Amino acid sequence: MFNKLTILSYTIKGGASMRKYFNKKTGNVRSVYCNLCGKEIHMENGIITEGVFFANQNWGYFSNKDGQADSFDLCEECYDSIIKNFVIPIESTTVKEYI
Repeated sequence: MFNKLTILSYTIKGGASMRKYFNKKTGNVRSVYCNLCGKEIHMENGIITEGVFFANQNWGYFSNKDGQADSFDLCEECYDSIIKNFVIPIESTTVKEYI
């Protein structure tokens, strides 16, 4: 298992993603790791089988990151630890049907 320091150096030095692919062109994911704690997200037959938050941001004109695309995954525990520190709580609704 990774610690936070290991992940930071791995990401910065290696420039590697925390998603590993069988075939990146087809999007066949082999493994997913939480970018914050390094925990491997449980998968079965290429399907994520636990709570994971995926963020994808394409930065625009009025940012200091114009043209940069960032993405990361968080396990449910790390997601919960981050949002509990928000000054303004997140909006949360109950989904009645899953598509």
